[in-house]
Amino acid sequence: MSNRTTPVDDRLHDYLVAHSVRESDVQRRLREATAALERRHMQIAPEQGQFMALLVELTGARRIIEIGTFTGYSALCMAEAMPSDGRLICCDVSDEWTRIARRFWRESGVVGRIDLRLAPALETLDALLAEGEGGRFDMAFIDADKGNYACYFERCLALVRPGGLILIDNTLWHGAVADPQAQDGDTQTIRALNDSLLRDERVTISLVPIGDGLTLARKR
Repeated sequence: MSNRTTPVDDRLHDYLVAHSVRESDVQRRLREATAALERRHMQIAPEQGQFMALLVELTGARRIIEIGTFTGYSALCMAEAMPSDGRLICCDVSDEWTRIARRFWRESGVVGRIDLRLAPALETLDALLAEGEGGRFDMAFIDADKGNYACYFERCLALVRPGGLILIDNTLWHGAVADPQAQDGDTQTIRALNDSLLRDERVTISLVPIGDGLTLARKR
């Protein structure tokens, strides 16, 4: 038997979703509403949302930061898994997309757990650090503009507590990270981050082949 990850074709992926994913009704309707949008590719897969929700439950996360919210599916998955007194700070710049998010958050009853901040994420993260919030978060999820990934990671590393978890999306970047012919800016940025994380002794890491690649970095 091969010791490599099993390749997931469409048939196996359909099986995986059918035998694993337990979407809430609101999650399913939000995902379907987003699928009708031109930029639907920006939404994470349902199996990734469920995996992230499981991580919230496993870590007992009560304070989470999300960088890049789009229509709110990942935030909804995490917020539904949080305790009722949890707090999720969502950083985004689009009022258009997050209006959709807020509607479904209200329907799910988790809107009170979510603090949406419409501003450049670095401004929000720097403000949190200036307010003395360093080391007070349990988890962070980075899924925004790739050019700032390294900056987002450093801010999140300062904001999460020791033992806290940072999730970084798109770290396989549609396979381009392993293609020497792919030399565009975003691909090179993600490659550089992956190389840096491999050597970073401040964290324990695992790059999981779910969705477009999800790196888990636990702060030591």
